[in-house]
Amino acid sequence: MSAIIGKKLGMTQIFTEDGASVPVTVIEAQPNRVTALRRADRDGYDAVQLAADPITPEAKLTKAELGHLKKAGATAMRTLVEFRGVEVGGSAGGGETAEGETGEGEAAEGEDASSDVKVGDDVTVASFEPGQRVKVSAVSIGKGFQGTIKRHNFSRGPETHGSHNVRAPGSVGASADPARVFKGMGMPGQMGARRVTQRGAHVFDVDAERNLLLIRGSVPGGKNATVEVRSDG
Repeated sequence: MSAIIGKKLGMTQIFTEDGASVPVTVIEAQPNRVTALRRADRDGYDAVQLAADPITPEAKLTKAELGHLKKAGATAMRTLVEFRGVEVGGSAGGGETAEGETGEGEAAEGEDASSDVKVGDDVTVASFEPGQRVKVSAVSIGKGFQGTIKRHNFSRGPETHGSHNVRAPGSVGASADPARVFKGMGMPGQMGARRVTQRGAHVFDVDAERNLLLIRGSVPGGKNATVEVRSDG
């Protein structure tokens, strides 16, 4: 499995050789730094921790955060994410290996997940390939407080003959028995602004020179949102 942290730039369309228009989402993923390796015998699980999104000045991070990053030879980074059961391709000339790390890694979920990765390596979009199936995680666009029609796809009521039930949610519970509203009923409320993972997406193209990853179709999150891309299956 491959993984990387990037930034969603927006959507565009690519025309294929036969003239077909393909909508794609452009994700800019600057090289990520491997900042930690989790091992089952020591941490209870296998994972690779990646850092991305440089931030200035360093004073925006705590001394503990800066110390953790400097062990991997990384500058101040805003985002750290752990990916379990992934295999990321480290680039040549990676950074120093952190104290206590052998650089050999451990197998994750029956795979040799991090055998070629050590703390201080850089991970780029070159670890993905066109046609690869991926899943993308991000915080979805917030839509504020919405009614049941937009939030739960309810149908509206009649608009004629004196009806007062056009966009109202309607009955939500019985009267005498059970005399309450069951939990989980579709009700108005906050919509969006939550972590969403979209599976079944495919990589349309990889531009390693410009650190761009083109995903066919749409992915969660607004423009400039931080997204996590990892191979799916």
